[in-house]
Amino acid sequence: MLKLVGFAASNYYNVVKLALLEKGLAFEEQHTWAEEIDPVASPMGKVPYLLTEDGALSESAVILEYLEQRYPGVPLLPANPWAAAKVRELLRHSELHLELVARRLYPAAFFGGQVSGANSEQVRMLLERGAAAFAQLASFSPYVAGAEFTLADCAAICHLPLVSSASRIIYGQDLLSALPLAEYTKQLGSRPAVREVEAARRAGIQALSAHYASTR
Repeated sequence: MLKLVGFAASNYYNVVKLALLEKGLAFEEQHTWAEEIDPVASPMGKVPYLLTEDGALSESAVILEYLEQRYPGVPLLPANPWAAAKVRELLRHSELHLELVARRLYPAAFFGGQVSGANSEQVRMLLERGAAAFAQLASFSPYVAGAEFTLADCAAICHLPLVSSASRIIYGQDLLSALPLAEYTKQLGSRPAVREVEAARRAGIQALSAHYASTR
């Protein structure tokens, strides 16, 4: 059986978990803190990684592609090559130009750290540019890539609210305000898999805070 390794406070872990749930696949979860990661299974020491019958896979984007090819029964990519490429474009954009940029704010926004003024302004500029580009690419009609729930939604629902929250905390302004994020989040909240992932995420954040407090 597939085994997803990591912790529920990780948005990348949740992207993969949501895809597994939406595809209706049987899998187990193995809770592992960052300092407990198997370096053979995840050489960069990141979560999530997936244990399969053929071995371990790291990097969430690679795991998603593997799941699509290995378990095509409930597809989360369109059959049309162009449409599938547009889904991948949205997924990568949400990661590279929104989440990974905003990640530089997370220590200050969520963990009591600090962010320098120069770094803060650079992140703001990049996020504003990334948000405008994402608004141009996404349709939200009603899903990110159109009428069907896809891998782009697995990423968007896990990443975008976090980016939005971090920007509000640091800048006093939601840099994703041009996106219909409130309506989108509410709509996706009607999906059982999304509700399950969100409930686990909330519990996972509490567990992560307790873990950090116990190791200080």
